[in-house]
Formats: sequence, C-alpha cells, structure tokens
Amino acid sequence: MLMRTIDLGGPVHYMDFGGSGPTMVLVHGLGGSHLNWMMVGEKLARRARVLALDLAGFGLTPLAGRSASVHANQALLDRFIQAVSPTEPVILMGNSMGGALSVMQAARQPQRVSGLVLVNPAQPRADDARLERAVLLQFALYAIPGVGGFYLKRSAARFGPEVLTRRMLMLCCRDLNRFPEGVVQAHVELARERHERMPWAGEAFIQAARSLVMMLLRKKRFRAMEKGIQVPTLLVQGTEDRLVPVTNSRELARVRPDWTYVEYPGVGHTPMMEIPEEFIATVDRWLDGPGRAAMGDGERVARAS
Repeated sequence: MLMRTIDLGGPVHYMDFGGSGPTMVLVHGLGGSHLNWMMVGEKLARRARVLALDLAGFGLTPLAGRSASVHANQALLDRFIQAVSPTEPVILMGNSMGGALSVMQAARQPQRVSGLVLVNPAQPRADDARLERAVLLQFALYAIPGVGGFYLKRSAARFGPEVLTRRMLMLCCRDLNRFPEGVVQAHVELARERHERMPWAGEAFIQAARSLVMMLLRKKRFRAMEKGIQVPTLLVQGTEDRLVPVTNSRELARVRPDWTYVEYPGVGHTPMMEIPEEFIATVDRWLDGPGRAAMGDGERVARAS
C-alpha cells in the first residue's frame, strides 16, 4: 500500500493498494479522500489492481488552479484513468459524489469503463424521498454564494478539525463505534493537515457541493446518463443513509432492473467503512456472477499471480 503522485495538469495523489489484473479505481465522495477506502482497498486487491485517487481539492490533491466542480473532476478522473490504464477499461467504484462521477464517466467515456460499483451514489431525488431538515438546510447554505464559504470558515474556527471530522463521520454513520478508532484518527489527522496547510480546502468543498446539487436537480438529464450505461453495474445502499435516502436507490433500481441491487439494513452512507467484510462479500459475489464480464481478460492474470 503506497501513496503515489501523478501530474495531470497539477499533482494528483492516489493510494495504490497493489494487486494485479484489471484496474479498479475507487472514487470518494464529497469531503472524502482515499482514506474512505482504507478498510477494503487491500481486500479488493485480491481480485484487481486497486487505486484510490484524491480528486482535485480533496484529500492531498490541491486545486493548483483547477476547479473542484463535478464536471471538472469527472474530466480529471478521465485523465487519471487514461494515465493508469491506457490500453484497458477500468472498473469504477464510487461512493456518494464519487458514484455520480462514475456514472458521468461511464456515460461520457464508455470505452474506458468495464463495470460500475455504485455505493450509496449521489443521484436525483426520488419522488417520495425525504431528507432530514438539518441536512437539507446544510446543503441549501452551501448553494448560496458567499454564505456557504462563510459557514464553513466559521465552523472550522469554532469547532476545529477533530470535532468537525467526528461530526462528519457521525453524519455518515450514526454510531461511531462502527468505525475502528484507527480509521477515525486517520481522518482526523488528514483534516488537521488540510486545516493547517491547505487554505483552498473550503473553497474546493463549496465548488463541488454547489455543482453537485445543481447537476442532480436536472433529473431528466442525469437519468438519461444512467439509462444509457451499458456495462455491468452493482448498486448498493444502506437503508439508514441520512445523505442519500434509500428511496433514491430503490427508484434507480426500478429504472435499471438489469443492475444488481443490494440493500444493507441498518447501515448508513458508507457501507465500505461500516460493514467492510459484508461489503467485500457483496462485491465478490457480483464479480463472480453478473459482474464477471467487467473483469475481462485481466481476471485470468489476477488469478494466476
């Protein structure tokens, strides 16, 4: 497991979990980083070569004059895929905003994607979906020019990175005991580093959040991308997700009944962190079944090594 850097119009940091065979690229959500995959990366590497990038403005990847909007980061994701797997398509695994980016990539550059694993993906709201009032208010603040940035700065000054990180993890999962303390501390340490050394962090978050909200409000356009995807797809969803209501994924599963859909009762926004063993078992079953075609010729390489 190594942290690497690649130049794509500016540095892009990514975690290389090792492995051989087909390349699997893991894409974090809003406010996330490569650390979101630390519980499952090495286990996924038993089946593939696994890389988890930090998008522009997140984790250790600076803005460096780039935008952190979802459209800009999808273009960056495309460049990353071309750089790390120039001759073969990759399996994309995305959580939350990373799920939306994975859908965009598969729709816009289908020749570079062999399969999708969407983990509580950000998506248009279902007709019967209900967001918690506090969550709805928070995203409304992010969307207001000037207000979102002020809110983030005030929160950072008042509470500090450790409190804010623990609150973020509690938003993903109500019970912090589901996260090993080592996982919590790794996220806290990265948050401290961003707070102390990365003055662009708040700006990047606001850019991404605002662009994500605006994109998902165009439901017909986003649904058209989802409907056009031709690769094997696994969709997983925690039933207790406070950020992406389970009704959203249930509606998407009805739109795409050919996809494999798995629900985790009592689980929140980050199944790969909350129930890593069950999550890995789900991915393994899919790769051995409906997702087998996503492995391509690389599966033979992985099993032989």
